[in-house]
Amino acid sequence: MPKEQDAPARPKKQKNNAGEQQPGCPLAKKCGGCQLQNMDYPRQLRFKQAKVVSLLGRFCHVKPIIGMENPYHYRNKVQAAFGMTRGGKIVSGVYQASSHRIVNVDTCMIEDQIADAIIVDIRKMLPQFQMQPYREDAQTGLLRHVLVKRGFASGEVMVVLVCATPVFPMKKRFVRKLLQLHPEITTIVLNVNPKRTSMLLGERQEVLFGSGFIEDTLCGCVFRISPKSFYQINPVQTEILYNKAIAAAGLDGSQTVLDAYCGIGTIGMVAARQAKRVLGVEVNREAVRDAKSNARRNGIDNIDFVCADAGAFMTELANAGQGVDVVFMDPPRAGSDRAFLSSLLKLQPRKVVYISCNPQTQQRDLRYLVQNGYRVQSIQPVDMFPHTLHVETVCLLSKLNAKQHIEINLDMDELDLTDAEKKATYQEIKDYVLEHSGLKVSSLYIAQVKQKCGIIERENYNNPKSEDAKQPQCPPEKGKAIKGALKHFGMI
Repeated sequence: MPKEQDAPARPKKQKNNAGEQQPGCPLAKKCGGCQLQNMDYPRQLRFKQAKVVSLLGRFCHVKPIIGMENPYHYRNKVQAAFGMTRGGKIVSGVYQASSHRIVNVDTCMIEDQIADAIIVDIRKMLPQFQMQPYREDAQTGLLRHVLVKRGFASGEVMVVLVCATPVFPMKKRFVRKLLQLHPEITTIVLNVNPKRTSMLLGERQEVLFGSGFIEDTLCGCVFRISPKSFYQINPVQTEILYNKAIAAAGLDGSQTVLDAYCGIGTIGMVAARQAKRVLGVEVNREAVRDAKSNARRNGIDNIDFVCADAGAFMTELANAGQGVDVVFMDPPRAGSDRAFLSSLLKLQPRKVVYISCNPQTQQRDLRYLVQNGYRVQSIQPVDMFPHTLHVETVCLLSKLNAKQHIEINLDMDELDLTDAEKKATYQEIKDYVLEHSGLKVSSLYIAQVKQKCGIIERENYNNPKSEDAKQPQCPPEKGKAIKGALKHFGMI
């Protein structure tokens, strides 16, 4: 039987009338992962709704955000870095914000409790097997990270041991001991990552126990999930998100659908029930392999998967005169690049359903699509990540009739932009810096840094109001944070 996990006792939260409260996690300030713990959950939803409205409300009405009934322990994927303190104590957990210092975590209010318990027990097992965590500075030791994925519907559990070398002493004994402690584990994989990199997983891996993958059920479809597969971390809200996306597309069985950034095929296979044909495009070969297996597993025969760059694939379709009716796109946090969006415009689907986990970069992409013949018809926020700053949105765009008059309301600042500036507004840069470094920066500081980086600025940003006025200069720490934002948005 699976080991029972008692919910950790949460400290009492002192509230005030405005929805403010003391963070419920003792690691809140060190970890930095749950940035909204100072708000009760209803206020978090109001905060996120206001954020989406401020960024995307210019395009159309923003529907009320959909929150969770129980916004705790929703993460079905948990990863922990392993290290050692100066005193020789083994620690595991998350990196403290803007550092490589590991915050030791035993339990987390948003992570799956079984996953947390497995990671803690692995940490306790290391001394018993005379194993050392990896030290990045000295490049010594073995265990770098542990990744745990759990199927919430299936209950299947995958443990991935990320090591610096394939030589794993007492491998069979280690696996046997871990399974004794956690018989709910269905597969264990050794992943080898010898490189000095921020990437979690390496290229080489070996199955130590089980099949090397787990399965989970989402929206009535069964999905195979391997160590490198992308799978949404909150299955409860993912079902809501995908159902909203499919409903927005208005499928009636006659449409050809393209699922860009398709991953293991989740959205495409859910859409296939209501579409004539679905094409899934993904650049990750392992994900495409899982997607094809998932289609066979679910008996879906009107879907095909292609391992390719989505933008290049759309260009090929357009050049060959092969159109599609609907494109689903769910890009990473950085949003879509100009090459992808240009390919989308060449293909000219009647509808685009744009799912995003970052309304800041989505705002940039929507603005480009609206300027090139599309109209935003609906925006639905979904709280996929309670207690954090992140929010997911589903936007429906439709192709305008070229003969119709198109009227777009834009601020004057948005019309007077250099090519570099078009990639992010000043407000987007400010929000990014605040979110990732906790620093508030002014437009003046941003302009100064952009000028130093060779981005041409308009004069009114850099000139003091009078000739005698002394202009404040951007402090080094804020300059570094602004440069990080400019790199993020591809401006330098």
